[in-house]
Amino acid sequence: MNIKWDAEKYTSDFAFVHQYGHHAAELIDAREGCTVLDLGCGNGALSKTLQEKGFLVTGIDASKELLHIAKTNYPEITFIQADAADFSLSHPVDVVFSNAVFHWIDKTHHPAMLQCVNRTLKENGQFVFEFGGYGNNRMIHEALTEAFQQFHYRYQNPFYFPTIGEYSALLEQAGFQVRLAVLFDRMTELKGEHGLKEWIKMFIKSPFSVVKNKAEQEEIIETTVAKLQDSLYRDGKWYADYVRLQMKVIKNDR
Repeated sequence: MNIKWDAEKYTSDFAFVHQYGHHAAELIDAREGCTVLDLGCGNGALSKTLQEKGFLVTGIDASKELLHIAKTNYPEITFIQADAADFSLSHPVDVVFSNAVFHWIDKTHHPAMLQCVNRTLKENGQFVFEFGGYGNNRMIHEALTEAFQQFHYRYQNPFYFPTIGEYSALLEQAGFQVRLAVLFDRMTELKGEHGLKEWIKMFIKSPFSVVKNKAEQEEIIETTVAKLQDSLYRDGKWYADYVRLQMKVIKNDR
């Protein structure tokens, strides 16, 4: 999914995206000096964390806006603009890591992406990642669906949120052995009194392409927020109902 990011706002107001990725990064079992590809590195914050662990890091992302932030903040790290489903490196790496990226990639492109990862890894290399899993933001997407219907539009959920079984099958077909797979709830606090509204504006872009009137877009967002007031607004704070799929797999040595 190709979208143009507001990189500055993403970095300042949605830092929880990379901060939660620290837990997934702890799953990497590799010695210092090993090579790591941060696939979908975004603004480079997690690439820097991986470098501080002693790894030799390369970051890849499709967004030139986010890569500009990454290259500015971390000039000592190599960053490459490329599509996650169509990339290659000059040398294989020990680990491929990814956080909060794969749900943005259309389901039909995942086999190609996984083949790219497989070709990029050394034999027995590790592939560690986390992204939105089955049920992710269910309440938000259901409220958006209802709000779109009220305004006589059809809401098209643009994301891919698979089950453990579904994604494990894709990984095995691509030549990986699944070593760890966890699907878990993570209710996530959003920043500011308009946190949910700003979250929708940042992350839910393509469904609004059918709504040409900007004022009507705002009405749909306000209607959605009102629907979620009782369920996602708690003690003066907004939350998003995240569900994450976290996995660690190994490239087969056969």
